[in-house]
Amino acid sequence: MLKPLWSRQSPTVRKCLCLTSRAPMLLLLLLCHLHLTTEMKQDSVRSAAYAVDCEDYVHVVEFSPFDSGEACSLIAYGGNNYVVVGTCRFQEEDAEVEGIQYKMLRTFHHGIRVDAIAWSPETRLNSLPPQIRFCTAAADRKLRLFTSDLQEKNEYKIFDGHSDYINDLVFAPKEGQVIASVGDDHTCRVWDLEGNQKAYFVLHSPGVSVCWHPEEAFKLMVAEKNGTIRFYDLTTQQAILSLESGQMPLMSADWCLKNTFRIGAVAGNDWLIWDIRYPQDKRPVHADRAKLFRWSRVNENLFATTGYPGKMSSQLLVHHSGHPQPILIGSAAVGSGLTWHRTLPLCAVGGDHKIFFWITEM
Repeated sequence: MLKPLWSRQSPTVRKCLCLTSRAPMLLLLLLCHLHLTTEMKQDSVRSAAYAVDCEDYVHVVEFSPFDSGEACSLIAYGGNNYVVVGTCRFQEEDAEVEGIQYKMLRTFHHGIRVDAIAWSPETRLNSLPPQIRFCTAAADRKLRLFTSDLQEKNEYKIFDGHSDYINDLVFAPKEGQVIASVGDDHTCRVWDLEGNQKAYFVLHSPGVSVCWHPEEAFKLMVAEKNGTIRFYDLTTQQAILSLESGQMPLMSADWCLKNTFRIGAVAGNDWLIWDIRYPQDKRPVHADRAKLFRWSRVNENLFATTGYPGKMSSQLLVHHSGHPQPILIGSAAVGSGLTWHRTLPLCAVGGDHKIFFWITEM
């Protein structure tokens, strides 16, 4: 026998029905809708699937976007004085792994706070000897290029040229023989591996993000805090295309690996997506202003954003462009940095002596 409608409701909804027995039906429906919406929102808030303990506060964390030659994924995180390089393997890719299998390979003394990390495509774990190569941006406004064989050879070179904080850097994705960086000094600079400047672009405001796409080796994407994203032709060293967010401050932008026409960014409280062939789409996302935007490396419709550290505990939001609401809300303590796994719909955020990992559905 079917139970009456009243008894099939949750206690909260029954309370709504009781309190509103004389109220108009519209108010009743509104209260029930608010209750169900709250329940759905709570269901989407998740703590991290996995966590790794770290020896320092994690300011930035980066999965290598390149194939290392081995089944595991390379990950690096930067703290106040160190860069730590390790490998990760997850149960989602290997049935013999329970949860996460993390192995620290080496700690590199850095001596100063790490603000950004970029991996070189020349990094290989299956070569003899193995080669680890990455570049960092630091609080002293210098770049450091690290090269190691994880044994005797551990060296770094300092690139000096930026006159203010460096916000982002990236290796050329094919050969890895040049590095691009952007900073608060209103410049984008391109360096060879000896620290010589090969190109120099004057910006109209602080540079916040720089991206190189493996399918567009002669183009560089540079995002500025004033809301402009420009593409530069590295052969002619001229700007060839620009996009406007129409709002400030633009804090982060990314070029979609799976679709060269798609650009994403966060500006103010909103995320914005351009398909270069069509008008932009945008949506409010972080009440406390947005900080970072990163595309998934396996799905062109999946992306993540973070809010400003220090204001809210739920910093990470994972979005699907086909859904009006975030599909995952990360509930870990305040974090910094944001990176996606190379082959899984899994992203990581740094925190206080921890790295947090979330896995999501495609």
